[in-house]
Amino acid sequence: MADPEGTAPEELDPNRSGLRNPERAARSLAALALVFEALALLMAIVPMRMILDNPAPATIAIVVLVVLCIALSGMAKRPWVWPAGAVLQLAVIACWPIHWSLGVAGIVFALVWAYCWSVKRQLAAPPKR
Repeated sequence: MADPEGTAPEELDPNRSGLRNPERAARSLAALALVFEALALLMAIVPMRMILDNPAPATIAIVVLVVLCIALSGMAKRPWVWPAGAVLQLAVIACWPIHWSLGVAGIVFALVWAYCWSVKRQLAAPPKR
């Protein structure tokens, strides 16, 4: 049976994932994860200001990380964003000495980033049939 364009199913590319643009789907997932990370980090400012005796280092670190998250999410089309996102996750984990909860948030978002990277690799590979 032919599709509306007149191409037989046998003539379709067998390596297609089924998505119209798998690269765009992976980029969108990465950008969304970075935006959620930025929101989670922003919500950490108030507790840090209440818990810590000197909240200035935590606030500055969080604001810098939020700006980086937003900047990377806006540049998701560039191929270097994937390794830069991994470095960003390491930077959040490196905030552990400021407060342990920032390190835990870094580990959680590093796992989210690893999942996004896994989805990107799966979408780039030919489908299993």
